[in-house]
Amino acid sequence: MKKIGILLLLTFVLTANVFAAGAQEAAKAEPLIGVSKFLAHPALDAVEVGMQDYLKSVGKNVRFDFQNANADVSASAQIAQKFKSDRVDIAVGIATPVAQALVNVFPDKPVVFSAVTDPLGAGLVTTYTTPYAEHVTGVSDMNPVDAQIELLVKVTGAKTIGNIYASGEANGVALMELAKAAAAKLGVNFVAAAVANTSEVMQATQSIIGRVDALYIATDNTVISALPSVDDVAKKAGVALMAADPSNVEGTDFLVAWGFDYYKIGLATGEIVAQLLDGKKAGEIGTVFLTDPEDFELWFNLDAAKKLGITIPADLQSSAAVLIKDGQKIVQ
Repeated sequence: MKKIGILLLLTFVLTANVFAAGAQEAAKAEPLIGVSKFLAHPALDAVEVGMQDYLKSVGKNVRFDFQNANADVSASAQIAQKFKSDRVDIAVGIATPVAQALVNVFPDKPVVFSAVTDPLGAGLVTTYTTPYAEHVTGVSDMNPVDAQIELLVKVTGAKTIGNIYASGEANGVALMELAKAAAAKLGVNFVAAAVANTSEVMQATQSIIGRVDALYIATDNTVISALPSVDDVAKKAGVALMAADPSNVEGTDFLVAWGFDYYKIGLATGEIVAQLLDGKKAGEIGTVFLTDPEDFELWFNLDAAKKLGITIPADLQSSAAVLIKDGQKIVQ
């Protein structure tokens, strides 16, 4: 009887080991997606979630390695090297600095960028014309800067627009130049202040607040993550604030926010990853630009408008996705 018990035990152990080994092999068979995010804030977090949700919705079983560079360019490079050592099947970079780091490390393996304003200017791709031979593809979050500045001027009557931007981020510089050009077309003055990191945002805002009638904050990762600091300075000075990223404005005294729903950028990113997994080449996909009005959201803060003595026209209010009134968020 003892021998039978020992044999049964050995059989159980061997069977368990076989199943465990099989499970490990199955896991290894699932593609490994390395996801590098420049920093954590609502917009980039939404991209991450949207990408995962899309892949799940189309039945793609993958493994993820999520990494956060915490707004550190050197950390971005270290993450890229980690992904190379781990032999990820696809590398995803959410925001310009991490995408650039991935492209520098992976000369041929698929790299997907997301939430990158100017992929061409950032050196991620050499053309927007497809097909091409490169291994890089992705989703741009290029905003309608001209229309945003025009709306800000229309609502506030501002004669001088202020802007804070990160001089070390390609997208920050590109957006600042676009905003400057948009202001010039309208005959409006433009005052900009550069920062190297989030800790400099408040001081930079203070340095220009006395010379501007309104502030425009673009989808600059370094600056938008410090939006409460900008809001604090603007509120004390009685200056209108516009943000190009609605996902970051709740809890602030912003006047208007108009920009992408970054979850939808995440969905588009997931779709690209799925296409690559199905064997499509990056050069066949190219750079994806979201142009559907449904991909954008317009918010107005009527409480802030009242404090500033500004009236938001009824037609603009009716076209908004969200209104803030009497401290309440009204989704239309």
